[in-house]
Amino acid sequence: MNPEPGTILVGIITISDRASAGVYEDHGGPALKKAAADYGWKVSAEAVVPDDIEKIQQAIRSFSAQGCGLIFTTGGTGIAERDVTPEAIRAIARVEIPGFGEVMRARSLAITPNAMISRCLGAIVDSSLVLALPGKPSGAVECLEFVIGAVPHAVKLAMKIPTSC
Repeated sequence: MNPEPGTILVGIITISDRASAGVYEDHGGPALKKAAADYGWKVSAEAVVPDDIEKIQQAIRSFSAQGCGLIFTTGGTGIAERDVTPEAIRAIARVEIPGFGEVMRARSLAITPNAMISRCLGAIVDSSLVLALPGKPSGAVECLEFVIGAVPHAVKLAMKIPTSC
């Protein structure tokens, strides 16, 4: 099942010890899936993994190998002891894109002062743009909205698709 030309294939990874154990229902993944559909993108891969660096990295690399040009992670971007999403992504990233995290935090500060302790980020892993978004569903969708303008171009560059500038 091939998407329309120009359609961005999306992978969504919820990072949560409780959701991965079935103790808590994942709400972040479904919220991002709806947002992706609203943008006209096709979600082609989904996973729920624990707050574990290796499992996060395996899911990201798997989704990239499956052709997901855009991968969202939701969860693990705070400062709790088990929040390791940024470390997992940075360890396998070709390059971090600071502007994504900067914009997400700056715009989120108008909503909550807790935004300053968020560690959201954007990075290129293999041939995918990876956006590490908050675990709170509304925060994840809002942060995506704040950076949406740069996403299609960044995905093209990550996937090495010729672009006209």
